[in-house]
Amino acid sequence: MTRIVRRSHALPLVLAPVLLVAACGSGDPTATATGPATADSLTIAITKDSGPLNIFAGQTDQMTELIYDKLLSPSPYVADPQPWLATSVRQVDATTWDVDLRDDVTWHDGEAFTPEDVVFSFHFMHAAPTGRFTHHVNDTPSISTIDVTGEHSVRFVCDYACPELGTVTLADLPILPEHVWSTIDPAKAKEVTDLPVGTGPFKLVDYSPTSGYRFEANTNYFAGTPTVGELVMPVIADSSAAFTALSSGQIDAADRALTPELVDRFTASSDIGVITVAPLSYPELKLNFTREPFAQADFRAALNLAVDRDQILDIVGLGQGRPGTQGYVHPDAPFADPDASTPYDPEGAKQLLDSLRWTDANGDGLRENPQGEPSQFSLLVNGGDAPQVRAAELLAEDFAEVGIDVAVDPLDAGSVSDASAKKNYDLFITTNSPHAVADSTQFIMSHRSGNLWKHPDLAYPEFDALYDAWKVTETNDDRIAAMQDMQRLFNRQPTAIALYYPDEFWAFRADTFGGWVETPGYGIVHKWSFLPADVVEAANAEAPQD
Repeated sequence: MTRIVRRSHALPLVLAPVLLVAACGSGDPTATATGPATADSLTIAITKDSGPLNIFAGQTDQMTELIYDKLLSPSPYVADPQPWLATSVRQVDATTWDVDLRDDVTWHDGEAFTPEDVVFSFHFMHAAPTGRFTHHVNDTPSISTIDVTGEHSVRFVCDYACPELGTVTLADLPILPEHVWSTIDPAKAKEVTDLPVGTGPFKLVDYSPTSGYRFEANTNYFAGTPTVGELVMPVIADSSAAFTALSSGQIDAADRALTPELVDRFTASSDIGVITVAPLSYPELKLNFTREPFAQADFRAALNLAVDRDQILDIVGLGQGRPGTQGYVHPDAPFADPDASTPYDPEGAKQLLDSLRWTDANGDGLRENPQGEPSQFSLLVNGGDAPQVRAAELLAEDFAEVGIDVAVDPLDAGSVSDASAKKNYDLFITTNSPHAVADSTQFIMSHRSGNLWKHPDLAYPEFDALYDAWKVTETNDDRIAAMQDMQRLFNRQPTAIALYYPDEFWAFRADTFGGWVETPGYGIVHKWSFLPADVVEAANAEAPQD
C-alpha cells in the first residue's frame, strides 16, 4: 500500500521572516539579495494576454495556480508531492486510491469546499472534449469512477493499474467549484469568460485585454495569509521592454528568464536580485514521422547522431546549461533515466545513412535518396526568435556534415504553429513545456496523441510491447522502470531531439520583495513565492539549492 500523509492538518498562519535570496539551480550562484518578506503590491510583467484564465482554454499554469488548488502540491515535477486540499492519499490496491480532504477550505465566494467538488471536477474533465488536463482522467490514467465515501473523503478507481495517480494526476489537476461549473456544458468549457472562482491564495478581481490582470490576496486562505497583498500583471510582450522596465523600477519582476546577454549586467546591479533555476523545458528539433524518410527509425537515428549538442549549447545558450545529451525527458524529471545518453557520433550517422542507401553519387558532398534523386529538407523556425534561428543554422551545418541537405526556413510564429498542427513540415524547432517532458503520464500520452507518435499506417511494435509492459505494473517504482525502458527506445530513434537543457536566470527588484523561490518547472513567478516560508517547505515546493 502506498500512503502519502500530510505533515500537519493545519498549516500555520504566520508570515515568513526576511529571506536571503540566493542563486540556485544547477549553475553557480550569480547574486544574492535581501528584500522585504512582505509587500503590499507587486507589479509583474507577463508575456501575453491569456484571457480570463479559463483553464480549459490553454492558460499558463503559473497564473491559474494563483487561483486554483490541487489535491497534492506543488506539481508532478517533484518526487514527493505533499497533500494540499487533501490531508492524506492512500493506494488501496493496484487500481484504487482513497483520499481524505480538508474540512477548513472555502471558495473565493465563501462557499464551502466539499468532496462533491472533487468528484464533479474529475467528471467534468472527463466530459470536456479537449484541454490540458483531460488525458489525466480519460486515458493515462483512465479513471472509471470517483465516489464520495464519507463526509470528507473520496475514492478513485481506475480501469487499469494507476500507481502514479497520487504522485502525478492528483498533483496536477485543479479542483473546480461545482456550484459554479455545474451549469456549464462541458463541450462549451473553453467559451467561459467569467472571472474564475477558486480556493487559491489569490482572487482575480480585474482583467482587461489592454491593462492586464489584478489579483488580491485571499486573506482566508487555508494554508496561510499570502505575503503579498496585491499582484498587478500588465502585458509586456517584448522582453527588451520588460527588462528595461525592471531595470528602471517600473515593475518588480517579469514572468520570463533574462536573455543570456543580460545576465552579467543584471547580476552586477545592486538593486536587482538574480536567481538561477534549472527549468524543466528546453528547445527541441521535431521530426515529422508521418512522412518519408522521417518515418524510418534508422533515418531519425542518423540525424540524432549528427547533432553536436555541445556546440549548440556553447553558441546558442552561451554555455548556460547542459547539452541535450540525455535526450527526450528532462534529466531533472522524477522519472528520467539517469543513464540516458544520445552521443554525438557523425561517423555512426554516416554508416546508418549508407545502410539506408543514401549515398553521394555525384561527389558534391550531399547525399541522394535511394532512388538517386537530390533531396533537400526544410527546417522551419520562428524568424523572430534569434536563438532558435541560430540553432537552426547550426543544425543545418551538422546535417550537411553527414551529407543531408537541410535549408532553414524562417517564418512568423503563427505560421510555424499552423504547420506543426497540420503536420505540414519536415523539421521544425520549438520549445516544449514541463508538462511535456517532466510529467510521466504525458510522456505516454504523447505517443498516443500524435505528438511523439501515433500514425495509422506506421507500426511501432517495440513501443507497443513496452506500453503493454508498462500498463500492468502496479507500483510506482516498477512503472518508472518501465518508463525508462520507453525512454531508451525513444532516444535511439527519436521523433523529437533535445538540443540543450538551459539554465535560466530570473531577475527581480531586490528593494521591493525578497520572498522569491524556485519551484521545479515554474521559475520564480508562481504561488509559492507569495506564501509563508514554512508553508512552502511543508509542501516540498522549493527546489533544493546547490
